[in-house]
Amino acid sequence: MRVFKVGIAGYGIVGKRRRKYIDEFPHFETIAVCDTVFKDAQDHVDGVRAYKNYKELLREDLDVLFVCLPNYLAAQVTIEGLNKGLHVFCEKPPGRNVDDIKAVIEAENNTKGLALKYGFNHRYHDSVIKALEMIQSGDLGTIINLRGVYGKSRVVPFHGGWRAERELSGGGILLDQGIHMVDLLRLFAGEFTEVKSFVDNNYWGHDVEDNAYALLKSENGTVAMLHSSATHWEHHFSLNISLTEGYLELSGLLTGSKSYGEEQLLIGRRVEDSNGTLRQERVKFLNDHSWKSEIEEFGNAVANNGKIINGTSLDSLRTMELVYQIYNSDEVCKSKYL
Repeated sequence: MRVFKVGIAGYGIVGKRRRKYIDEFPHFETIAVCDTVFKDAQDHVDGVRAYKNYKELLREDLDVLFVCLPNYLAAQVTIEGLNKGLHVFCEKPPGRNVDDIKAVIEAENNTKGLALKYGFNHRYHDSVIKALEMIQSGDLGTIINLRGVYGKSRVVPFHGGWRAERELSGGGILLDQGIHMVDLLRLFAGEFTEVKSFVDNNYWGHDVEDNAYALLKSENGTVAMLHSSATHWEHHFSLNISLTEGYLELSGLLTGSKSYGEEQLLIGRRVEDSNGTLRQERVKFLNDHSWKSEIEEFGNAVANNGKIINGTSLDSLRTMELVYQIYNSDEVCKSKYL
């Protein structure tokens, strides 16, 4: 059984969590990591070689590269990994803007036979999987509209640092966290062709947004409303989906911080009654398999020529394009920042 040698570029909270599931996958073994916190290349961390920057890491004899770096480095390092003949897993977002992911796709097209996957982790949450299964079954009819709210508490990473500088980050709360909700709206409803939005930084005052409000419409008339917020004052995730024969309400997320509350899916069925539905089913999910499932899909693509189902480069491009449609449809945001 072949074991693929893995390097992790960026060994912070996310990189360390990725490593847990990388090393659990039977075909993967982490041999080296890099992070700016390390003093020199002599450092050994958690039993592997540790480097200060990704250039040193890429001199290792690797098969697979995990990119857990800031937005301004993500596309560049992904491209360098592909050009070295490495399979690459990159965290979201794929870069600062649409041009970044287009540059990655060009490199991908020039390096055939390599697996490239982006970490849109929310698609692997059990509540999302169950909701998607129900929608695809047609049991609740077709989607009429969706309403998604994704918010962070006031303890947000916008008090300085690269996330607060648009040149380095590409955007604020919408690109940093709200991109997950944008991705889920696309997953459930397909592509959106009309976008209206308000994007502002009225509270934190940085040159990235702390709130984005969007109204989206697809070609077949499905309407989605999105609020991505860094002034929610508590961590919050909710997605309501109205269908012709009922509704789905996703609330809470099982995460490492445990701050989004219990992960639940409420299933309601329409009845001809002015007081609403008489039948509801509440499903609670007690374990988070998302990180493990995500690595397994990528690992099978690398080791067994399997297929990348979620987080392909094309999927990531479409999600980034929709994020930037939201930015561009606010005239103040467009003229001031883009």
